[in-house]
Amino acid sequence: MNKKKKTPDDLIDFSGVRTYPLKSRKSKVSIQEFARPYRGKDRITPFIDSLPDILAAKDLKAVIEAVVQAYRNKRPVIVGMGAHLTKVGLNPILIDLMEHGVISAMAVNGAVIIHDFELAMAGKTSEDVEEQLGSGAFGMAEETGRDLNEAIIKGVQQGLGIGAAVGQWLNHSDAPNKKYSLLVTANRLGIPVTAHVAIGTDIIHMHPSVSGAALGEGSLLDFKRLCSVVAQLEGGVYLNIGSAVILPEVFLKALTLVRNLGHTVDRFTTVNLDFIQQYRPLTNVVRRPTQKGGKGYSLIGHHEIMVPLLAAGIIERIRRSS
Repeated sequence: MNKKKKTPDDLIDFSGVRTYPLKSRKSKVSIQEFARPYRGKDRITPFIDSLPDILAAKDLKAVIEAVVQAYRNKRPVIVGMGAHLTKVGLNPILIDLMEHGVISAMAVNGAVIIHDFELAMAGKTSEDVEEQLGSGAFGMAEETGRDLNEAIIKGVQQGLGIGAAVGQWLNHSDAPNKKYSLLVTANRLGIPVTAHVAIGTDIIHMHPSVSGAALGEGSLLDFKRLCSVVAQLEGGVYLNIGSAVILPEVFLKALTLVRNLGHTVDRFTTVNLDFIQQYRPLTNVVRRPTQKGGKGYSLIGHHEIMVPLLAAGIIERIRRSS
């Protein structure tokens, strides 16, 4: 019996997707709850110095020193991150590090551009998935799907990767909360942000305006851009914060590619910072990349506590030496 061959017309049609305005959606995170960069009159360095030179406290001091030395020596400090940092209010801390010239590049997953966009546009993000999923409304904010897909498509047509495309779009938009956006800040300062997506993992992939061609081309352009930065990583620092799978894998491939092309990237520092230890970050960030002479660290703790502490120690050391 001949079976009918499946044609593209038999695939599910996205054109009937029902959306709603982003501002009408209940969100769990708003900019009013965000962290603020440390500006206290009392110095934090004596507190950090008072910690024991044992285990995690010793590693925290070593990571601060590695970042400060990379900054002083004009070597890259690359932050690879998942969206949890944005969702726990840490964009202002990361932006402060960018403004001080500490962060020289960022690599993010697809969720980061979504939450960063929603913060810039609506001042809130992180919907209640359980509440929205039952009715099929999860991920269906109109502006998030429509505008992000438009930004990616237009940016790729201009030869931009996804990170630069969304940063440029937001920077030229009338978004009222741009000062909280990592992508806008990076676009303004000329800091490369690369976005590495897995198709089907992000809510904008469910919208009728999605373009698989643009997502694929944009993410490949961003991988090449990240490789260009990793090629200069000798003497620098790579921090993986809150990404358990995608970014550890992307970083390992970028590192092996640049070594294959003859770039010397042997002596550098890697850091994994998360609230649990997981296989890929420990293996692909902390252990394997540093076997030729680098040093890897694993700091365990909640991002909303550890990242501001780490950033405050770095900024104060830099200010004292300037």
